[in-house]
Amino acid sequence: MTDPHARRLALGDQLRLLREAAGLSGKRLAERLGWQPSKVSRIENARQAVTDSDVVALAGALELSGGQAAELREELRSIRADEARWSQQLRAGHRVVQHNVAEAERAARHIRVFSLTLVPGLLQTAEYARYVFASLANLHESPRDTDDAVRARMDRQQVLYDESKQVDLLMTEAALRYPLDGAPPSVMLGQVDRLITLQGLPTVRFGIIPLGASLPAGVTHNFVMKDDTVTIELAHAEVTTQEPGDVRLYRTYLDVLWSRAAEGDDARALLARVATHAAH
Repeated sequence: MTDPHARRLALGDQLRLLREAAGLSGKRLAERLGWQPSKVSRIENARQAVTDSDVVALAGALELSGGQAAELREELRSIRADEARWSQQLRAGHRVVQHNVAEAERAARHIRVFSLTLVPGLLQTAEYARYVFASLANLHESPRDTDDAVRARMDRQQVLYDESKQVDLLMTEAALRYPLDGAPPSVMLGQVDRLITLQGLPTVRFGIIPLGASLPAGVTHNFVMKDDTVTIELAHAEVTTQEPGDVRLYRTYLDVLWSRAAEGDDARALLARVATHAAH
């Protein structure tokens, strides 16, 4: 697998050659596209990530054939797939990933999370997060920057207090019943107490799907929606989509999942049962 950055540089070179073959300067191409002139230069030098919509616009402005446009879009999809691999994202550890997620959350107005086997990151205590990051670092053989990653995750949680946002956090009871590898019962007890405390936040909708509740077919992984962007968390990578059909599908899943969830007093009663179980 070639380094994704090297592939972005090669893609930028290819776009530059196509522009020059069309007899256009970077400034003239930017004028055709209604872009700032610097954007063309940044894309060609891989200082700005080119998007699929950028490639479509460039193909139109450069009057490329359908085949040429399709090849460029396919190469970009392949690069993005490599970049989404955890082996790439975690080369410098989890802290950088947490900062990137925080930026996306700050930009979003509506954040929706579904988590199968872990408490959502925006609700985790520092001690719970510490065991999660240590376990993930072992799994992915990535740098063990646990303390920095925990601090970055705690910083992310400021978004819960931003009254301009709506944050919907849905998890399964199984996430509370599975103990974290190596964690003493006090970690889960502290986490349950945190969940009870945060239920009163006006920006947060919190729900737990009880054990025994039926789930819609096909829900086998965590996913997050930030406005109209869906991120699906797989073992080897993250998959991101903004395709309208995909977004509708995940909204449908969430509607069904929320219809099975305990909220409010029912969620508090469930959490009390979990706490009793964890204490024994």
